[in-house]
Amino acid sequence: MRLPATTVFYGLEFFLRMPTWVVMAVFLVRDLHLSPLELVLMGTAMEGTVFLFQIPTGALADLYSRRLCQVVGYIGMGAAWMAVGLISSAWAAIALWAFWGLSYTLTSGSFEAWIADEVGAENVGSLFLRGQRLGYGGAVLGLALQVGIGTVSLRAGVVTGGAVTTLCGVACIFVMPETAFRRHESAARPRLGDVLGHAAAGIRYARVAPLVGLLIAVALFTGMSSEAFDRLKEAHFLRDVGLPAVGHLSPVVWFGIFWLVAMVFGFVALGRLIPLVERGGVEAVTRFLLGFTVVQLGAMVLFALSHSAWPAIVGLLGVFFARDITGPLYLTWLNARISDSSVRATVLSLAGQADAIGQTAGGPVLGAVGNIWGIGSALAAGAVALVPAAALYARAIRRHGSVPLIPAGEPAQL
Repeated sequence: MRLPATTVFYGLEFFLRMPTWVVMAVFLVRDLHLSPLELVLMGTAMEGTVFLFQIPTGALADLYSRRLCQVVGYIGMGAAWMAVGLISSAWAAIALWAFWGLSYTLTSGSFEAWIADEVGAENVGSLFLRGQRLGYGGAVLGLALQVGIGTVSLRAGVVTGGAVTTLCGVACIFVMPETAFRRHESAARPRLGDVLGHAAAGIRYARVAPLVGLLIAVALFTGMSSEAFDRLKEAHFLRDVGLPAVGHLSPVVWFGIFWLVAMVFGFVALGRLIPLVERGGVEAVTRFLLGFTVVQLGAMVLFALSHSAWPAIVGLLGVFFARDITGPLYLTWLNARISDSSVRATVLSLAGQADAIGQTAGGPVLGAVGNIWGIGSALAAGAVALVPAAALYARAIRRHGSVPLIPAGEPAQL
């Protein structure tokens, strides 16, 4: 039985947030004993796979089926997550995370393209923000579930998170609609040349649409910035800063508390932000993106330079809060600038690939910085990469948040 697209979207936003990184991160440090370089290499392996397959899988979604990409992608992501919880080798974890990245590319871009087509690109702004807000509820439930299990067995907590994602993929087989999508004429008989040709059309579209190109450049710099923070934040607490000596709580419980507090802040902030975005349009989205990017930069610097628990916690919560807000705002702005639905998933995947390039290029360097000069130095270097992203948003504001979609005389050749 197919359900309404918005119901499925909100359901996936809720359930896909349940497998949190908290238990996985503690498991990698405490049980698998990954070094800073191995932690970053795990992310680099994933992002390298994303770099290779992001655009081709986006073209597959545009040509054949965005719904099918969700099904295969979620099942693959869940299987990889569960497998990491069952192994004891650092290099096996790195390899499995590369497979997770491949599966992720099937969903990245195609999920947002699917819902934008089903409800209309002009209506996705509040939808993305409300989905993010609903996702906080799923994350809280998943966090409580995984932390509760993780206090007994970290492995069991990790496996439980992967099982939820797998079940989401299975559910999509039966309930996800795909009514607005029209399969491309060349999709009757799958050929590599058709996929590559469509990918090239999406790239050209992004190249001749100035604001789309600007947003893709932003993804490159935010990817560089996020890699060190994503892989080293738990290690920064466990090895450098220490956790508060309150109640003798285990690390997995502390990290769960951090996530919970950040999600409460985000839930409240999104409730106030949704009507402002609906009234202010693209100019409001641009200004909010700049503001929250600056907040994220400052919070990352505070976190990196902290030598005691409480300032580090403030910086951590600031990064969580700002990133959660900028994510749906970025997607709203980018989707609003893609006027041709036939390349929507490919262009969105191109933005994802730019993020992967940033993480792949910056990850090993920052991991090496962490090994030589310390984790705090690697985190500070990652924060610096947000400066160009903020500058690009400022440039867009000077253009009043809008530039022509396609220069005159340069239609996208599809």
